Amino acid sequence: MTMSASALLEPGFLTSGAVQTALVVGAIAAIVSGVVGVFTVIRGQSFAGHALSDIGTAGGSAAFLVGVPTLYGFIVFNVMAAGVMELIGIRKARGRDLATGIVLGACLGLAALFLYEDTIHSSTTGAAVNVLFGSIFTLPPGITTVMACLGMASLGLIVLLYRPLLLSSISHEVAAARGVPVRLVGTGYLLALALAVSMSAVTVGAILSTALLVAPAATALRLSKRTSSAVLVAAGTGVLACWLGTLIAYDTTDWFNGNGWPVSFCIVVVLFLGYLLAGAVATVREKHRTRGTFTDRTTTVGEVV
Repeated sequence: MTMSASALLEPGFLTSGAVQTALVVGAIAAIVSGVVGVFTVIRGQSFAGHALSDIGTAGGSAAFLVGVPTLYGFIVFNVMAAGVMELIGIRKARGRDLATGIVLGACLGLAALFLYEDTIHSSTTGAAVNVLFGSIFTLPPGITTVMACLGMASLGLIVLLYRPLLLSSISHEVAAARGVPVRLVGTGYLLALALAVSMSAVTVGAILSTALLVAPAATALRLSKRTSSAVLVAAGTGVLACWLGTLIAYDTTDWFNGNGWPVSFCIVVVLFLGYLLAGAVATVREKHRTRGTFTDRTTTVGEVV
């Protein structure tokens, strides 16, 4: 048992302060992203989640430029962008994508400017690497408290809006007919999404934060027919992927003479393999399913009504 553990865990993995911070931050970000991600997939707003992660690049690079933690830059820009996207109009899918694209284009231009200024002032490419690909092993221990507070705020919004959010995610028209304030619910969801994307951007970088948001949720929805159970599966899948990816990245440090694989790459690979495995499980289960089973959509509606 001891030999098996020592073969899997390189010396110092569980006692390293940097690794401990990475495991805690990764778990918090994964739980929040998994819960919010399930609604993102159901609502068909994966593009909005990806756009917010790209938009956050401008905030992260601006924060790097003025010397404050990149997390705060991600949050400020993502929350502002979510508000602008809601003001422009997201009632219809076409208008929603158009609004998202307009805000995304403007913020990518700002990101290019800020990253250029970062490079000029620091004479390194550190800003681009930290913002785009993450640097979870270099995060200060104090960030765990901030992440926990942000996580509770995001999850609190989802818990508060759970039933009307689920109904409006399935059918905007039915929700409106039942008196659900869909615009207000949508705004609350976008705020929760902005926080989740900001937290995942710190964990795996702005470029790959969409993977932590969407992949666990898509995996869970392949395995579970009920939203409530899918939320739990998505959160657990994300945490497992973050911890396993962190372990692989740490272990590869000795494989390549001190130049291990990036953590974000390892996490995303685990998420991708998990999604493929869930697809295989779903296919096998589908072959054994008897006729007359309710469809996913009907089951989910029944959960709300």
